[in-house]
Amino acid sequence: MTVTSPTAGPVPAGPAPARPGEAGLSAMPKPSPFFQRGFGWLVGSVWLFYLGQPLGTILDHPGGFAKWFSLTALVLFALSYVLVFLWTRRAHIEQRQPRMRDGFAWLAVTLVLGLAMIPGAGGDWMVGLVYIAASAIMVLPPRVAVPVVVVVATQPLLLPVFVPGWKHENGLFFSIVLAAFAMFGVTRMIDHNMRLTAANREIARLAVAEERARAARDLHDILGHSLTVITIKAELAGRLLPGAPDRAKAEVDDMERLAREALADIRRTVGAYREVCLDEELASAVSALSAAGIEAQVPRSADVPEPRGTLFSWAVREGVTNVVRHSGATRCVITVRRDEVEIADNGRGPGDGTGGSGLRGLRERAEACGGQLSVGRAPGSGFVLRVSVPA
Repeated sequence: MTVTSPTAGPVPAGPAPARPGEAGLSAMPKPSPFFQRGFGWLVGSVWLFYLGQPLGTILDHPGGFAKWFSLTALVLFALSYVLVFLWTRRAHIEQRQPRMRDGFAWLAVTLVLGLAMIPGAGGDWMVGLVYIAASAIMVLPPRVAVPVVVVVATQPLLLPVFVPGWKHENGLFFSIVLAAFAMFGVTRMIDHNMRLTAANREIARLAVAEERARAARDLHDILGHSLTVITIKAELAGRLLPGAPDRAKAEVDDMERLAREALADIRRTVGAYREVCLDEELASAVSALSAAGIEAQVPRSADVPEPRGTLFSWAVREGVTNVVRHSGATRCVITVRRDEVEIADNGRGPGDGTGGSGLRGLRERAEACGGQLSVGRAPGSGFVLRVSVPA
């Protein structure tokens, strides 16, 4: 009697669909209802044809109670194996280990149904031991399943010694062992696949979080700087209006230009292609500082390669915004080198806090480029912000 091992493992359903906002970040399509429901039954049932041998023996048995009782037991045995298969498959999809108590209960039911085939199938009922060994690997932890498989595998060698008419079947012994090894490999593969699915979902979640953080940084840097400059210019225009209406009008026109630029920047940020230019930021810094009545010592241009140029642009924007809003300074000096940018003022110096979201965002940008942000008290008095990136 030669038996091939029924070693199909549970096939996990596809990963859950991405939550709103994750679409496009994780290409994990939702499985079809057929794959979720029908495919498990199909894969679990296809291996039952190996029960054809005990089925043939039962059908050849003379009619009577023993024949029909054994036939019913064989049908229920096959059904129990498929149900174990589906139960284990669902447990793997839900990333949980079946409870040991439930696993032993399933194995006990399957074993009883296998023994119930003896009146009609005789020694051929031992084909069912292959399914029992495979089920043990599916529903029990490895440290428990291995001893169970050893006990099951020895039965085709021991039972014929005590039951007259049953033949020694070494082939069945090896089939049970191979079924157990194959099912162990399949379950490990399923576990790894489920962990990979979980990792993909976590990657998608982190990608969404990173994108939100990027948008928050850009919006803070854009609106914080632009609205600060607009506020300063509005105050200046109000002071100039009685005595110098032409200059006041120029400041109002400049405010309109800044507002339009900020709106365009926001649109580009939403489109994820916001870019800044260091020379433009230096020119903007002169305008903002002058409007606030702060003496500006700023280079006209700077030759800094990318991606340091973009990083230094954000540093100038954040530094100047902080000087205008918080420092109370009368002078601001911006120094740009190929590997470093520094914004220093002669104001009140650093406060007791650790910095707001703007400095946190700038630190994240610097770290992403392999650089670092440092802030502290300037020589003498005031505040200094420095971003450096190794050349």
